[in-house]
Amino acid sequence: MAQKNGYFQISCKNDGTWVTLFPPKNDGEKLKFEMLDAFLAKWKIEYDKKQVADALSALTEPKELRLTTVCTIPMNESSLVKISEDCMTCVIVLFMPAVGGKLMTEEDIIGDLVHAGVKYGLDKERLAQLGKEREYCTPIVLAKATPPVEGTNAKITYHFNTDLSMKPKVLEDGSVDFHSLNTICSVHAGDLLAELMPAVPGRPGIDVCGRQIKPMKVNQLVLRHANRIHLSEDGLKMYSDVDGHVNLVEGKVFVSDTYTVPADVDSSTGDITCEGNVEVKGNVRTGFKITAKGDVIVEGVVEGAEIYAGGQIILTRGIQGMSRGKLVAEGNIIAKFIESAEVTSKFGYVQAEAIMHSNVSARTDVLVDGKKGFITGGNTRCGQLISAKTIGSNMGTTTFLEVGIDPAVIEEYRRLEKSMPELSAEKDNTMKMLAGYAKKIKQGEQLAMDKLLWIKQAKKRIEEIDAELLHADERMLELEELMEMKGNGCVKVSQTAYAGCKITIAGAIYHIKSELSHLRFIKENGDVKIASF
Repeated sequence: MAQKNGYFQISCKNDGTWVTLFPPKNDGEKLKFEMLDAFLAKWKIEYDKKQVADALSALTEPKELRLTTVCTIPMNESSLVKISEDCMTCVIVLFMPAVGGKLMTEEDIIGDLVHAGVKYGLDKERLAQLGKEREYCTPIVLAKATPPVEGTNAKITYHFNTDLSMKPKVLEDGSVDFHSLNTICSVHAGDLLAELMPAVPGRPGIDVCGRQIKPMKVNQLVLRHANRIHLSEDGLKMYSDVDGHVNLVEGKVFVSDTYTVPADVDSSTGDITCEGNVEVKGNVRTGFKITAKGDVIVEGVVEGAEIYAGGQIILTRGIQGMSRGKLVAEGNIIAKFIESAEVTSKFGYVQAEAIMHSNVSARTDVLVDGKKGFITGGNTRCGQLISAKTIGSNMGTTTFLEVGIDPAVIEEYRRLEKSMPELSAEKDNTMKMLAGYAKKIKQGEQLAMDKLLWIKQAKKRIEEIDAELLHADERMLELEELMEMKGNGCVKVSQTAYAGCKITIAGAIYHIKSELSHLRFIKENGDVKIASF
């Protein structure tokens, strides 16, 4: 017998029922009192538990103890079968028969397994070995599940820069290198844009209870693209059909042709609308507009003009907006300077060397660095970080900076906040007019067909207003919860913060009343605090 663990054997004598305790051999484990106690409880044998527990604790050689003066019927060999919670294994523990008891046959052991619910994974070799060499009071794995073979998710490898958070390089003299921007990816016709490694589905397994174990679901992907792109015959490779710029928007690849304006955008060109990118070699004059689904690059100065881009806006020099200029981009906005303009980056950052008397809004960061690095006047808002050398001016110019909440969320909340009184007023006016017509009808007046039609349309409009008010109220509650959850944000000032600046971080406000230097503004315990830079 390949017995290592400690075990026990019951015997029935003239003076009662006895148990012989056997210590472990070599590196075997001691017999656990809980195992012996459960066995004796099963056979309803009452005994002195403390005596047995003490004997087990000090056991170094076989020891015989009388359990009770009552002589029990000789017990045959028995087993305890336990299936793991995940049904991946089944363990059996054999108990030695009492003196005079019978051994279990292989069929008896299998019967106990089946009775416990085992239907699959019987280890026949281990069972045969157990038949030759018994091991008592020892957990033995007699059934194992076949685990599932997990598959692999599909993977797409893009052969162009998809990280639009990359910033332009700042040179040693503190200026920004607008000639080596890494935020726009040029491609040529025939360039490989992306490759797809298809998903490999897994294979199911079977647990010891005979039930199927499903593998994890794999993620299937396809190469999604717009025009000017084609796929290989097997759909696993993506190529550009044209020269242009490539970018990734919500998992879809776009290649845009570039429309180049060799001089100024002015009366000679008119407003420009382009499905791809626009590159202007000269200036964009006051009163003109550029609308592009791709990127817009201007090498000259933007005056009081408007530029709308589905990608990024890059101004090699900057914008002198004259309080009329407007830049709106889905992606990042990078300019040498921003003056008297309205600038909005919906999903990216804004970077400039100077911002003066402008309203600037960015989803992530507003970074004002370079030789000047100042923000003076206006309102600058973003979701995460405003970083500048100087904010405000020594003349006390009123300058507002706000971080910690996505400006788009604030803008939507304010729009809804404004629209609700307007809708309520419209509803009240319509209700008054309906009440007037209702009074006339009650007095027996016959209304013209156009009046009756208006009444029908007005009732429908009231239902629409009620629905709009309900939606606006629910959406405002959602936005309020979202704004309350957002508490992170920081304003960094590497040189000077002047009096007249107002810092708002996730709703908390701080007014700068005297000149400060080299600091950070953060939100802590509901208030704006000053921290070291």
